[in-house]
Amino acid sequence: MNADKNNVRAVFDAETITVYQAYSKEIALPAVKHQKFVSPFKMERMTWIKPSFLWMMYRSGWSSKKDQEHVLAIKIKREGWDWAVKNACLSHFVAEVHESNEAWKLELVKSPVRVQWDPEKDIHLNGLDYKSIQIGLSGIAVEKYVNDWIVSIEDIGQKCRNIHDLILNGRLAEAEYQLPNEELYQTPDSIDGH
Repeated sequence: MNADKNNVRAVFDAETITVYQAYSKEIALPAVKHQKFVSPFKMERMTWIKPSFLWMMYRSGWSSKKDQEHVLAIKIKREGWDWAVKNACLSHFVAEVHESNEAWKLELVKSPVRVQWDPEKDIHLNGLDYKSIQIGLSGIAVEKYVNDWIVSIEDIGQKCRNIHDLILNGRLAEAEYQLPNEELYQTPDSIDGH
């Protein structure tokens, strides 16, 4: 894996890694209550998980965009994350990784997991010169995520908006202090991409 550009940064401990998703209250509140995704969450749809807090803030507008007002911090088992990575296919063709475009398309059809690398963000949500991972789960991967991997689900939407308020008021040191402490997470080389 490219040591400078595509490292996974996350909050993790010996057993779990934290990923983020943003939802409407209709999905988020039952998930927090049951500590598991339940209806109206759709198991048949691809669901994207992201270990980067600031990339999630970019995606959700600091937990303010429509149907993304509830950012969930989801602790999942590291063995689940590692399984997802090992069973992943890059979401786009990369000549240095795939034998051919046709080989990539075949892998894409077979794989229940997609990997996408996007420019990481700073506290002002400006792009940085390295990338952040997001992983799309489908089929068996969604089933494993919902039924086996999730350890806890916390709604941090209000906390996200509070941090954003600090930034808007020029209180950057306070805002940065409240950011999750993400560190390099060792992930198999098979998910490198550009």
